[in-house]
Amino acid sequence: MAEFPFHTLMIQGTTSDAGKSTLAAALCRLLKKDGVSVAPFKPQNMALNSAVTSDGGEIGRAQALQAQAAGIAPHTDMNPVLLKPSSDTGAQVIVHGKVRADMNARDYHRYKTEAMQAVLQSYARLRAQYACVIVEGAGSPAEINLRARDIANMGFAEAVDCPVIIVADIDRGGVFAHLTGTLDCLSESERARVIGFVINRFRGDISLLQAGLDWLEQRTGKPVLAVLPYLHGLHLDAEDAVAATQEVKGDFRIVVPVFPRISNHTDFDALRAHPGVDLRFIGPGQPVPPADLIILPGSKNTRGDLRWLREHGWEAAIARHLRYGGKVIGICGGFQMLGESVDDPHGVEGAPGSSVGLGLLAMRTELTRDKRLLQVSGHCAVGDRSAPVRGYEIHMGVSSGAALERPAFVIEGRGEGAQSADGQILGSYLHGMFDTPQALGALLDWAGLTGAEPVDLDALREASLERLAESCRPLYEALQRVPTRFGRT
Repeated sequence: MAEFPFHTLMIQGTTSDAGKSTLAAALCRLLKKDGVSVAPFKPQNMALNSAVTSDGGEIGRAQALQAQAAGIAPHTDMNPVLLKPSSDTGAQVIVHGKVRADMNARDYHRYKTEAMQAVLQSYARLRAQYACVIVEGAGSPAEINLRARDIANMGFAEAVDCPVIIVADIDRGGVFAHLTGTLDCLSESERARVIGFVINRFRGDISLLQAGLDWLEQRTGKPVLAVLPYLHGLHLDAEDAVAATQEVKGDFRIVVPVFPRISNHTDFDALRAHPGVDLRFIGPGQPVPPADLIILPGSKNTRGDLRWLREHGWEAAIARHLRYGGKVIGICGGFQMLGESVDDPHGVEGAPGSSVGLGLLAMRTELTRDKRLLQVSGHCAVGDRSAPVRGYEIHMGVSSGAALERPAFVIEGRGEGAQSADGQILGSYLHGMFDTPQALGALLDWAGLTGAEPVDLDALREASLERLAESCRPLYEALQRVPTRFGRT
């Protein structure tokens, strides 16, 4: 294989969820397989699924997956600006892995000039260390209202003078309008750096698409670099959105409320992949179905989501579930909700105040200004007590009380999390608690699914990355044939 012709390549999309993240992961894996040192990069990410990095910071989950595809440890330079929405108009702004401030949309727009400096610093460090950088854009470059001070799409591409490919999702319909409309919204210099298109998630007879491809190339003067297939059954970390489709499989039912500010729902990927588990995300307006296990997920706004939980009838549903012998797990923000109160004296999540918890664990939580970011490992204190577990902590808050005297896990010699005296309720700050096959088995056994076969999420993820990469090989090869001024220098 010839040398990859670009030291930097940016993938932008016509819409959110067009396939930018997976395409970046595929190219990272193909470059790695060809012996090219490569790093992923996303200048600005807005997501509530995040990961803890090797240098003790926080980045978007998609960049951690792309780092795995590249065969390197995730680092804060791979996503220098991360926005974690805490309301419809405000977000926590994380720069180089650490919380910088909470800002509303208008304040952040003014801050973007400063944020761009952090972006360019991180990019320069990656360029100095790796032969190639695969850059992922955010949303769409055609969002005219966000063009001023843009750091996420063409603003970045123009600043570093890199080529761009634009990907569109044909499964949504209107793919030709998406691509031509996006191109029409760009400036002349921005259009000039677009070296081609990718049509993603195609299923059907490719010959029936050819007339449209010919028209698109003739109208825009840009090549269609690849038409990529719709791949079913991939086990890859979602960047943000909760899965729209839910496959019913096993008889052991787990339900998860979809909070308005649900975070790190990748915690449930191993459960979704388990053949013995029927995992369902329950959104607003949906009745709470009978279940064997209810899991309260992480939250970016614990007090607000606790209020939502009550307003949608979950408190009564959980009480009924426990009366009939069901089990409950709370993770991070969901763990905090299980206690007697969640206190926010510093206004971390909004106006200072206190919320009455569900009262299911004898503990209280005080939200703190400092965020705990840590990769951890240990073993379970429930089920098979020798089962190893690993994961990460991302939270702003300290919990205390008698419930913590019965820990859920032992992490590096210390108790972590809590259990109720009757053994029906478990809570923990540990994200990723189901990802280790032995811990998954121990926790399912505790919940009532005995003898469940193990699921190795890491192996599933690796197999999915390989499958994804091979499906994108035609694009990889086409990129090496594109005549362009953006060659390696």
